[in-house]
Amino acid sequence: MWGGLTMITYKKATIKDIEILIKLRLEYLTEDRGELSNDETKAVVAQLQDYFKRQINGNFIAFLAEDDGKAIATLYMAVAEKPANPAFITGKTATILNVFTYPDYRRNGIATRLLKMTIDEAKAMNISYLELSATDSGKQLYEKLGFKHRQSKYTGMRLGLL
Repeated sequence: MWGGLTMITYKKATIKDIEILIKLRLEYLTEDRGELSNDETKAVVAQLQDYFKRQINGNFIAFLAEDDGKAIATLYMAVAEKPANPAFITGKTATILNVFTYPDYRRNGIATRLLKMTIDEAKAMNISYLELSATDSGKQLYEKLGFKHRQSKYTGMRLGLL
């Protein structure tokens, strides 16, 4: 038992977990951005269903933590392959997304365990580096695991198309 809870289990998600991955993505987005409109929710769900079916355990890896079979936390890793350069010598990089734990389960090492699983998976996949965008509440955890603020002579820029 852990704090009155059953034992937490961890696993790599499979195609059978797509619905829970979508649910957890929507929970994450709601916490991060506020309530989504019905149109936004429908569009996100449709894209995620297609994306997860095509990409899971290829260019997309997800890990889940469960308490007695109920998903309580997740972490996504999206892999990109591009022409190599000295900064990513294997040509493969990955972005960590959707680090999410339900509030009642936070500060119990669950996200740390999911991150360590992801780091191990990335090493096994020969990924040159992992990157993420940290919230203030997550920054300390990421730094503890070795993530560093990215210094670059380049300025990040974006052109919105939709």
